[in-house]
Amino acid sequence: MLDIETVWANVLKYEGEVFRQIRGGEFRYRVSGNIIHPDRTNIQISKSQLHEALAFFPLSNTVRIQHLRGPSYIYAILVDRRISG
Repeated sequence: MLDIETVWANVLKYEGEVFRQIRGGEFRYRVSGNIIHPDRTNIQISKSQLHEALAFFPLSNTVRIQHLRGPSYIYAILVDRRISG
């Protein structure tokens, strides 16, 4: 199981790099405090939202995390090998 502190360290490490959503959309993000700001939306994703999504990991799509803010962005970040290993 993934640990939120390891995931968050990787989120910080790869800030500004390109990530791909499930339907192919590309985005970058910046981090301020415990908030992720994707560049293609006004949605803000908190570290706690990522932590909550980890309970459903591994993810094959966004269905199980639709109740979270920005599920397609969360999915793209968490399934990326740079983040989840």
